Amino acid sequence: MRLPSTAFGRGLRGVVFLHGFTGGGASFSHLEPLLGDEVRARCLVLPGHEDVAAPAAAGEPGFREAVAVVAAELGVGATLVGYSQGARLALAVAALHPAKVGALVLEGVHPGLTDAQERLARRDEDEARARLLEAKGLEAFLAEWERHPVLAGQRTLPAELAASLSAQRRRHTAPGLAGALRSLGLAAQPPLPLGQVRGPVLLVSGANDTKFTTIAQRLAGRLRDARHVAIEGAGHSPHLEAPEAYARVVRDFLR
Repeated sequence: MRLPSTAFGRGLRGVVFLHGFTGGGASFSHLEPLLGDEVRARCLVLPGHEDVAAPAAAGEPGFREAVAVVAAELGVGATLVGYSQGARLALAVAALHPAKVGALVLEGVHPGLTDAQERLARRDEDEARARLLEAKGLEAFLAEWERHPVLAGQRTLPAELAASLSAQRRRHTAPGLAGALRSLGLAAQPPLPLGQVRGPVLLVSGANDTKFTTIAQRLAGRLRDARHVAIEGAGHSPHLEAPEAYARVVRDFLR
């Protein structure tokens, strides 16, 4: 399977972006005025999103399939920039295919659940969302998803960016997102050999997102070459909520 992508930028540094759940190829296009002179970006459409089929298998086999599909899109020593679901996939590619990744920018990342009860609870949660998609359709699901507390910081975005985000979410299909929940969700992610991650890692969180800021601080201590930046005034998605500050820290890291 080949993943479609969009592109922006005219810089010398090649970068591959991986979007979050319900994102897509245009998820980072608003960053072009802020990063386009620094990077040549490819923004992949991940399995289960837009017209890309979800992995056939649920759970860990599906997650590993998605990781392999992303890895196949990369050369050696790529720079991966991921957000949320995309950050988890980027971290997994770096851990499971270490030669493929030379540097990582991980925004709102979770390295995986280790507690069996937490994994089971998260699997049940994602399964309930998948069934809502299948029973009620995309619009009913998005009406509920957009009220999720983790997305609270996105409710005050500028009108143009909010409209673009809403349109992006509505490019998907109910079966595709249901498959993504079952195969790319946090419960499907296996324990990762973090010691295999090579190269520098920038961990980004919004300072208002205390849960993922704590996760990033702890993860920084588990990786061999990582630093963490918390962006003030932002929640779970600084690239949307504080794009200028996000672009500045990414630019500084890449340089």
